[in-house]
Amino acid sequence: MRTELVTTLKRKATEIIAGLEQDHEPVLITQHGKPAAYLIDVESFEALNQRIAILEGIARAEQAIDQGRVVSHEDAKNRMGRWLS
Repeated sequence: MRTELVTTLKRKATEIIAGLEQDHEPVLITQHGKPAAYLIDVESFEALNQRIAILEGIARAEQAIDQGRVVSHEDAKNRMGRWLS
């Protein structure tokens, strides 16, 4: 992962963004020597959000199982069949 100063980002934003689109590696932006932000390309950001949504769904499902909110396989098939039609 590359690290760039915030002042470099101001001067070379177009070049840095072009690099993001090309190699899909995040860039750590520092300000006063400390991490301030990450800059990532749109495709990576969308993929990350999709992964988060899947993990949140899994977490909700595990919580439902722990709370006993479950249905039989046959009931689940019937519900999904109605939902899909």
